[in-house]
Amino acid sequence: MIVKLHKQARTTPAIREEIRHATGTLAELAARFNVSVPTIIKWKNRDSVEDRSHTAHRLQTKLTPAQERIAVKLRKVLKLGLDDLLVVVREFLNPEVSRSGLDRCLRRYGVGNLRDLEETAPAKRPSKPFKAYDPGYFHIDVKYLPQMSDETSRRYLFVAIDRATRWVFVQIKSNKTASAARAFLTALQKAAPCHIRTILTDNGSEFTDRLFNQQKQPSGEHEFDRLRAALGIEHRLTKPRTPQTNGMVERFNGRISDVLATHRFESGQDLGDTLERYVLLYNQHLPQLALQHRTPIQAMKEWQKQRPELFKKRVSNRPGLDT
Repeated sequence: MIVKLHKQARTTPAIREEIRHATGTLAELAARFNVSVPTIIKWKNRDSVEDRSHTAHRLQTKLTPAQERIAVKLRKVLKLGLDDLLVVVREFLNPEVSRSGLDRCLRRYGVGNLRDLEETAPAKRPSKPFKAYDPGYFHIDVKYLPQMSDETSRRYLFVAIDRATRWVFVQIKSNKTASAARAFLTALQKAAPCHIRTILTDNGSEFTDRLFNQQKQPSGEHEFDRLRAALGIEHRLTKPRTPQTNGMVERFNGRISDVLATHRFESGQDLGDTLERYVLLYNQHLPQLALQHRTPIQAMKEWQKQRPELFKKRVSNRPGLDT
């Protein structure tokens, strides 16, 4: 018979049975069996000689039931690893949750193994990987933001993401005109630690006049194009009706959509502050599989060590949003 004992047990089932039926004082029995008096009392009062479960009768958790459901939903929708999910939960749900507590929560709800979630997901057509680029190739796009109760009109989130390091820079604008795009490019040029060589945008009127002139080609006179030419930046445009070409920034916009869908904002300022915190979180604390489980800032620093000529200033831990 296989007997499972607690790793620190001083007695066996046979000895415990002897203790239950032995006669004498507690001190005499403790000396006879070379154990403590509390051990003698414990086995005298037990009906069984087997170890009891050491599992806590009450779960020690910092998450409320509602927070647990949100964490599980984020796990299922975003397919985040445990460490990535822990950062998000601490930032937006409960700063006191522990890694082990979150892991137990996911296991209770049957989503503890991320690989199982990926296997049950519907098969997707494999996408063509991006060609490898050095830092300095930025995807740029604009995302609509919901109008808050204290706002008279909706605002727009300008987003830029570096293809090589996934480093993100965003700004909120009151409109998406050419002048707003020009101001965003100016701010990006100032904030990016690397030299910007190439930008990729769609054919929106804020970026180009390609679809709005008779030649169906950029005239070079657009306000955004004049600035990027002055800065020596190449401007590439996606083909019409092919958003997948700019898929890297579209995927980040999907992350922003998830943040917007899972939060209730009191004001436009509250929304802006939340997006600022998320971009900081994304750049500095969320490791990514495409970056060999490094964060964008870590990847940027590694590139600077290997190719310092690609950079114009020292990479530092700073938010991706200028206020």
